[in-house]
Amino acid sequence: MLLASLVAVPAAQAAPAGAPPAPTTRIDQRALDWRPCEDLEPVGDTAMECATLTVPMARSTDGGRVGDLAETLQIALSRVPATGTAEHTVLVNPGGPGSAGRKWAAHTHNRMPEELREIYDVVAFDPRGMGASTPNVTCDPAYFAPVRKDSVPADAMEERALREDAEAYADACARNTGPLLDHMRTEDTAHDMDAIRVALGLEQVDYLGYSYGSYLGTVYASLYPDSVRAVVLDSVVDPDLPWYESNLRQSRSLDRAAENFFDWIARHDGTYGLGTDGGAVSAAYYDLRARLREAPLEDTVGPSELDGAASVVAYSGNSWPSVAEALAAQVNDADPAPLLKLHDTYGDDADSDPAFGGYLAVQCTDAPWPRDWDTWDTDARRVHEDAPFLGWHNIWYNAPCASWAGEADPWFQVGDGPYEHPAYEGDVLVVHATEDGATPVEGAHSLRDRLPGSSLVIEDGGITHGVALTGNTCVDETVVAYLKDGVLPERGADGPDVTCEARPEPSPRGAQSTEPTQVERLGPIGLETSR
Repeated sequence: MLLASLVAVPAAQAAPAGAPPAPTTRIDQRALDWRPCEDLEPVGDTAMECATLTVPMARSTDGGRVGDLAETLQIALSRVPATGTAEHTVLVNPGGPGSAGRKWAAHTHNRMPEELREIYDVVAFDPRGMGASTPNVTCDPAYFAPVRKDSVPADAMEERALREDAEAYADACARNTGPLLDHMRTEDTAHDMDAIRVALGLEQVDYLGYSYGSYLGTVYASLYPDSVRAVVLDSVVDPDLPWYESNLRQSRSLDRAAENFFDWIARHDGTYGLGTDGGAVSAAYYDLRARLREAPLEDTVGPSELDGAASVVAYSGNSWPSVAEALAAQVNDADPAPLLKLHDTYGDDADSDPAFGGYLAVQCTDAPWPRDWDTWDTDARRVHEDAPFLGWHNIWYNAPCASWAGEADPWFQVGDGPYEHPAYEGDVLVVHATEDGATPVEGAHSLRDRLPGSSLVIEDGGITHGVALTGNTCVDETVVAYLKDGVLPERGADGPDVTCEARPEPSPRGAQSTEPTQVERLGPIGLETSR
């Protein structure tokens, strides 16, 4: 284990001279009425308080209200108060986009050591258009009805049918959601976050963002540099790659994660019997996929449903034993029950519509997407050749953006170049695992380069998406020192600034005494349980 020396650094720094002034937050209520949550069950023994905040649907570029006064949204919030005297408040986002994040107040509180629970209020929220925030993004719940078309088209006719489905879904989102689709960019949510800060009566908040939440935090700190104290960005989105390009790169990292999983199964051939090397296991997986195309399991799991359920292996090593068991049961014993259960746990269904629609509403408008399908087709065939695990699947997951009705603006790029937004110059802790399949590790280095006050902690060999406060002692001690005392790892000439050994890889289920921890994810980028 290599751990860089830690030095105390200021908790926040002012925006650089000459930078444009931060937006002025204007909200409709400056006090929150916290009450017991009626619609959220406690997480473990941790109950949450809930409140709502009214914000404008549309804002001007300086954060002020535009449009009719009646055009407002309700943002649903949750809170777990500090067990002692609250010295700080951390605002949490679990990723997505599309995730209903309120349960993460309790998740984060429970993950914190007692020394942080004593001094931190933890506040989470359902971003605009999602979860209990209203109005909602609503599209077409029937879109995920099984058995869906195979995401790997066999010919031009099948590709055309998949494209028509994506266009129909985009049309349904526009028809059923309306003008909200023009106000779902990451910048809109960043403005909402500062409205939350003001409503809490705070000069500054801390921020903890996972996955897509890292990009949201990057945008928020750029817009409101004086409003943040400590910023932790975990499993980060590459700030240099708008979503279309980001998803093409991500398909390759998802494939690498799948190959790591297949290699792991091979090392435990005595348990799973799927092959003694990764190539053999991979062949068994794709053979199963082909057979499901011809004969889906109980009119429920075809090849696309297999893709969706199995994709969890790229997000969490804790899922590997249950996925391996399901594959082995079907391949070796023709027992469909574990695979059906896997789909029920991790696959998409009608309840996935709000999260999927919310995901698209953000991604499709955060940056322009190609409108020429020839571009998509060329890139899809290239990425599928390199990354067959989810190459085409990822294309279709995002294909509604090719005809999306909401207006897209330029990508919010932070930096000091022309047309870029000034990067936050205060201290930031960036955390990433090298083998994370959902967000390639290259993005962590790109973000470190963009944020001059940041330090990068790498979990070397880590296979799980979302690292901070999840049990790696080296990582967690670094995070706690930063949040509690403002101690940031010393930044060197090049990253990483701290390298932590990965936790042990999972053991086969028979050797484990506990169930896998919850995996939070959504689509190609996020952390919500609904892909």
